[in-house]
Amino acid sequence: MITAFEIAGTFAAHAVWSLSDGETLTPMLAYTTEEDERRMERLVHDELGAAVEHGKQRLTSNDMDANDAVLVYDGRITIDDEKHDALILEMRAYFEPDAAAILAVPYTPKASGQFRVHTPKLLAWENCDDFDLEHAFSSFFDGVAGHEKGAAIWAQSFDDSV
Repeated sequence: MITAFEIAGTFAAHAVWSLSDGETLTPMLAYTTEEDERRMERLVHDELGAAVEHGKQRLTSNDMDANDAVLVYDGRITIDDEKHDALILEMRAYFEPDAAAILAVPYTPKASGQFRVHTPKLLAWENCDDFDLEHAFSSFFDGVAGHEKGAAIWAQSFDDSV
Protein backbone atom coordinates (compact mmCIF):
# COMPACT_ATOMS: atom_id res chain seq x y z
CA MET A 1 0.00 0.00 0.00
CA ILE A 2 3.00 2.27 0.50
CA THR A 3 3.75 2.31 -3.23
CA ALA A 4 0.07 2.89 -4.01
CA PHE A 5 0.10 5.94 -1.72
CA GLU A 6 3.20 7.31 -3.46
CA ILE A 7 1.56 6.90 -6.87
CA ALA A 8 -1.58 8.53 -5.46
CA GLY A 9 0.48 11.52 -4.30
CA THR A 10 2.11 11.96 -7.71
CA PHE A 11 -1.19 11.86 -9.55
CA ALA A 12 -2.98 13.97 -6.94
CA ALA A 13 -0.34 16.64 -7.59
CA HIS A 14 -0.88 16.22 -11.33
CA ALA A 15 -4.63 16.64 -10.82
CA VAL A 16 -4.09 19.73 -8.64
CA TRP A 17 -2.03 21.22 -11.46
CA SER A 18 -4.93 20.64 -13.89
CA LEU A 19 -7.64 21.84 -11.53
CA SER A 20 -5.73 25.01 -10.61
CA ASP A 21 -6.25 26.21 -14.18
CA GLY A 22 -9.98 25.59 -13.94
CA GLU A 23 -9.82 22.49 -16.16
CA THR A 24 -12.23 19.57 -15.83
CA LEU A 25 -10.35 16.56 -14.54
CA THR A 26 -10.44 13.45 -16.71
CA PRO A 27 -10.37 10.39 -14.41
CA MET A 28 -7.01 8.60 -14.42
CA LEU A 29 -5.94 5.06 -13.64
CA ALA A 30 -2.26 4.94 -12.62
CA TYR A 31 -0.38 1.77 -11.75
CA THR A 32 2.94 -0.04 -11.56
CA THR A 33 3.72 -3.14 -13.61
CA GLU A 34 5.63 -6.26 -12.60
CA GLU A 35 8.77 -4.55 -13.99
CA ASP A 36 8.19 -1.51 -11.72
CA GLU A 37 7.20 0.60 -14.73
CA ARG A 38 4.65 3.33 -14.02
CA ARG A 39 1.75 3.74 -16.39
CA MET A 40 -1.22 6.07 -16.52
CA GLU A 41 -4.40 5.86 -18.55
CA ARG A 42 -6.90 8.68 -18.96
CA LEU A 43 -10.42 7.25 -18.77
CA VAL A 44 -12.32 9.14 -21.45
CA HIS A 45 -16.06 8.41 -21.81
CA ASP A 46 -19.08 10.40 -22.94
CA GLU A 47 -20.17 10.79 -19.32
CA LEU A 48 -17.93 11.41 -16.31
CA GLY A 49 -19.84 8.90 -14.19
CA ALA A 50 -19.27 6.17 -16.78
CA ALA A 51 -15.54 6.93 -16.81
CA VAL A 52 -15.34 6.65 -13.02
CA GLU A 53 -17.36 3.42 -13.00
CA HIS A 54 -15.11 1.96 -15.71
CA GLY A 55 -12.08 2.89 -13.60
CA LYS A 56 -13.55 1.25 -10.50
CA GLN A 57 -14.21 -1.94 -12.47
CA ARG A 58 -10.62 -1.98 -13.74
CA LEU A 59 -9.30 -1.31 -10.24
CA THR A 60 -11.30 -4.28 -8.94
CA SER A 61 -10.50 -6.68 -11.80
CA ASN A 62 -6.84 -5.65 -12.19
CA ASP A 63 -6.99 -6.53 -15.88
CA MET A 64 -3.84 -4.44 -16.34
CA ASP A 65 -1.95 -6.96 -14.11
CA ALA A 66 -0.62 -4.22 -11.83
CA ASN A 67 1.26 -4.51 -8.57
CA ASP A 68 -0.26 -1.32 -7.16
CA ALA A 69 -2.87 1.02 -8.62
CA VAL A 70 -4.79 4.20 -7.96
CA LEU A 71 -7.93 5.61 -9.54
CA VAL A 72 -8.05 9.42 -9.43
CA TYR A 73 -11.27 11.31 -10.09
CA ASP A 74 -13.11 14.48 -9.16
CA GLY A 75 -15.89 14.09 -6.61
CA ARG A 76 -17.50 15.55 -3.52
CA ILE A 77 -17.25 14.67 0.16
CA THR A 78 -19.10 15.82 3.25
CA ILE A 79 -17.14 17.35 6.12
CA ASP A 80 -19.07 18.64 9.14
CA ASP A 81 -22.37 18.50 7.20
CA GLU A 82 -20.91 20.62 4.39
CA LYS A 83 -20.22 19.40 0.84
CA HIS A 84 -16.74 20.00 -0.59
CA ASP A 85 -15.20 19.36 -4.00
CA ALA A 86 -12.46 16.75 -3.64
CA LEU A 87 -10.05 14.61 -5.55
CA ILE A 88 -10.88 11.01 -4.75
CA LEU A 89 -7.99 8.53 -4.78
CA GLU A 90 -8.95 4.85 -4.59
CA MET A 91 -5.89 2.63 -4.04
CA ARG A 92 -5.07 -1.05 -4.22
CA ALA A 93 -1.98 -3.11 -3.36
CA TYR A 94 -2.63 -6.34 -5.25
CA PHE A 95 -0.16 -8.54 -3.35
CA GLU A 96 -2.63 -8.12 -0.45
CA PRO A 97 -5.79 -8.90 -2.47
CA ASP A 98 -8.31 -7.32 -0.10
CA ALA A 99 -6.21 -4.27 0.87
CA ALA A 100 -7.89 -1.03 -0.19
CA ALA A 101 -7.63 2.60 0.82
CA ILE A 102 -9.49 5.73 -0.23
CA LEU A 103 -8.12 9.20 0.27
CA ALA A 104 -9.87 12.49 -0.51
CA VAL A 105 -8.11 15.79 -1.12
CA PRO A 106 -10.68 18.56 -0.65
CA TYR A 107 -10.15 21.65 -2.76
CA THR A 108 -11.77 25.00 -3.47
CA PRO A 109 -12.29 25.39 -7.23
CA LYS A 110 -10.74 28.27 -9.14
CA ALA A 111 -14.24 29.39 -10.13
CA SER A 112 -14.87 30.37 -6.49
CA GLY A 113 -12.28 33.12 -6.80
CA GLN A 114 -9.11 31.46 -5.55
CA PHE A 115 -7.99 27.85 -6.01
CA ARG A 116 -7.13 26.19 -2.67
CA VAL A 117 -5.96 22.70 -1.70
CA HIS A 118 -6.98 21.39 1.72
CA THR A 119 -5.73 18.67 4.06
CA PRO A 120 -6.17 15.11 2.71
CA LYS A 121 -8.77 12.98 4.49
CA LEU A 122 -8.61 9.19 4.87
CA LEU A 123 -12.02 7.77 3.90
CA ALA A 124 -11.20 4.04 3.96
CA TRP A 125 -8.38 1.82 5.24
CA GLU A 126 -9.57 -1.74 4.66
CA ASN A 127 -7.55 -4.88 5.34
CA CYS A 128 -4.38 -2.80 5.66
CA ASP A 129 -3.27 -4.09 9.06
CA ASP A 130 0.18 -4.95 7.65
CA PHE A 131 0.80 -1.33 6.61
CA ASP A 132 1.77 1.67 8.71
CA LEU A 133 -0.62 4.56 8.05
CA GLU A 134 1.94 7.21 9.02
CA HIS A 135 4.43 5.71 6.53
CA ALA A 136 1.69 5.61 3.88
CA PHE A 137 0.95 9.34 4.33
CA SER A 138 4.67 10.12 4.23
CA SER A 139 4.88 8.20 0.96
CA PHE A 140 1.86 10.12 -0.37
CA PHE A 141 3.59 13.44 0.26
CA ASP A 142 6.82 12.10 -1.27
CA GLY A 143 4.74 11.44 -4.39
CA VAL A 144 3.31 14.97 -4.29
CA ALA A 145 6.83 16.41 -3.97
CA GLY A 146 7.96 14.33 -6.94
CA HIS A 147 5.63 16.20 -9.32
CA GLU A 148 7.45 19.51 -9.77
CA LYS A 149 4.61 21.66 -11.13
CA GLY A 150 1.87 20.07 -9.04
CA ALA A 151 3.92 20.28 -5.84
CA ALA A 152 4.59 24.00 -6.40
CA ILE A 153 0.88 24.71 -6.92
CA TRP A 154 -0.03 22.53 -3.92
CA ALA A 155 2.35 24.45 -1.67
CA GLN A 156 1.24 27.84 -2.98
CA SER A 157 -2.48 26.97 -2.70
CA PHE A 158 -2.50 25.02 0.56
CA ASP A 159 -5.13 26.01 3.13
CA ASP A 160 -5.65 23.77 6.18
CA SER A 161 -9.01 25.33 7.11
CA VAL A 162 -11.01 22.32 5.87
